Amino acid sequence: MFIRYLNSPCQVSLKNIPHLWKQNNILILLVDLDNYNVLSTEYLDETEKEEMDIFKTSYFKKRYIVSRKVLKYIICCLFNEQSISTISTYKDEYGKVHVRGHEELHICLSYAGNIASLAISKIKLGIDIELKKLFSPKKISRYLHKPILRTNDSESDHDLIIVWTLREAYSKFSNKSMLANLNKELDLSSVFHSSYILNEKYILSVITCVDSHDLNISFLPKIAFNNLNYINYIN
Repeated sequence: MFIRYLNSPCQVSLKNIPHLWKQNNILILLVDLDNYNVLSTEYLDETEKEEMDIFKTSYFKKRYIVSRKVLKYIICCLFNEQSISTISTYKDEYGKVHVRGHEELHICLSYAGNIASLAISKIKLGIDIELKKLFSPKKISRYLHKPILRTNDSESDHDLIIVWTLREAYSKFSNKSMLANLNKELDLSSVFHSSYILNEKYILSVITCVDSHDLNISFLPKIAFNNLNYINYIN
């Protein structure tokens, strides 16, 4: 089991993302939703608007809009697209996000509080991010068939949350509903997994299909959505 502590992940600008993409198989970008007030659906296509309309609260609508817009800006930077208006995303029946015209990419999104975690990968993966104090240990343990992690003493609250994030990440990796994996023993013998403690506040778990890969976790500062020439400016 690999656990790493990351305090204050490095910031990366949009213009530097292509450089990181050349160096890494996986980019995980942390986005602060509180940086954005916009709820405009200007850059969403009809399919995306239908997906967004499923959500009933402004919080869930906001995180959908912001995560899609940020993802589109990143795709523009990576592939020299002229406008985010030409980029479209969709979810399959299990909720996995895809980018039309870029099926070679593996996309995975996860949210915790005001943080959206966007993974863009060259290899198959699943991620999950949670606040360390999101669930009580009793609530978590009810849904865990069998502990994955063990300590010398009794299982810690910290370990239980890591187990939960691994289960969520595995569900996304296997593209199956979380409900399908509840109350089942989680077999991670055929995959590779690692967990990160971010700023002593969040736990991020990653599951991949290969052991040898380069991964970068960075914080992405606010993007000026209202600047329509932003993509041309940074290229």
